[in-house]
Amino acid sequence: MAGTVHLIDHPLIQHKLSLMRQFDTSTYSFRALLEEISMLMGYELTRDLPIEHREIRTPLATMQAPFVTGKKVVLVAVLRAGMGMLEGILKVLPSARIGHIGLYRDPKTLAPVEYFFKVPQAMQDRQVILVDPMLATGNSAVAAVTRIKQTGARAIKYMCLLAAPEGIRTFHEHHPDVAIYTPAIDEHLDDHGYIVPGLGDAGDRLFGTK
Repeated sequence: MAGTVHLIDHPLIQHKLSLMRQFDTSTYSFRALLEEISMLMGYELTRDLPIEHREIRTPLATMQAPFVTGKKVVLVAVLRAGMGMLEGILKVLPSARIGHIGLYRDPKTLAPVEYFFKVPQAMQDRQVILVDPMLATGNSAVAAVTRIKQTGARAIKYMCLLAAPEGIRTFHEHHPDVAIYTPAIDEHLDDHGYIVPGLGDAGDRLFGTK
């Protein structure tokens, strides 16, 4: 079963992503642009939220008005770079619950190592949006989704800023039922597992640590 990749090609998102890619973009601008892109992508990811109609009164009449229904969405950020995407999506989903998963990549094996996991209770029947800027090797994303599935979440979507073809293949080999949402699929990974042309290390650029 092949997995689904949604390429979000809105001109504003593509423009802002190009600004982020530039090597001389400041930490401040990088952070602001990531938040803006995440907010814009949030609209796309929430197109299929369930709706119910309730009667309300407007200043002129009563009507059956649409409201989002069901349990609140859970946003799960992969630490640490995923934190930069939360504020943007929260502008669209201000009442969403928040979870965190801490993973680091072993520099020799490139395998993910979990060091933290905290999500809301009663994840059953909730929709989860997992956020992490870079889908590179795909190993961390696979580990994160596997962990979230263990909580009984109803549905999971994976949102990233950039994806490599190698990462997409690895991700959907393990989780073909989880759709990927991204504004860009880049060329390939280099020998160190970085996306090319990419934008460098998203965490370092986001927090100014390099």
